[in-house]
Amino acid sequence: MGNIRIKMADLKSAFEKMGYTQVTTFLQTGNVIFESGQTIGDLKASLEKGLSEAFNYEAYVLVYAFDILNEIIAQYPMERDETHHAYVIFVEGDTVFEALKLQAQGLGEEANCILPGSGVLYWKVKIGASTDTNFAKIVAKPKYKSSVTIRNLQTLEKMV
Repeated sequence: MGNIRIKMADLKSAFEKMGYTQVTTFLQTGNVIFESGQTIGDLKASLEKGLSEAFNYEAYVLVYAFDILNEIIAQYPMERDETHHAYVIFVEGDTVFEALKLQAQGLGEEANCILPGSGVLYWKVKIGASTDTNFAKIVAKPKYKSSVTIRNLQTLEKMV
């Protein structure tokens, strides 16, 4: 199956139809900011079911509270510069996190640019090489599709 393309206006509408309030989509990233009284676990299940039904595909979502997201952003451990992208790789589940961390450690020099955080991996990669590195190819494997999403740190900062 190819990439799923959803218009942000349609995504916002789907969230509102599911009863969420203060819904805002962010650029064309698939990131959605909203309010809910549900727990993170309940939100995940509800959103995956609702989005799967609304857009006719198997939806996977990762949900983070703002305070946790702010903490993840603040803890980016590498120096930022104009020649590299700073990424946060959000990983759901300890098993997947440990597997990716272990694989990253075996990448020689590239491993210096992949550092573990609290349930996330921080990644610094040369601009233009985000899909070409060994680690990019590992993270893109279908077996990680439901457990991993990568976001540019600059985008996350603008969101919060």
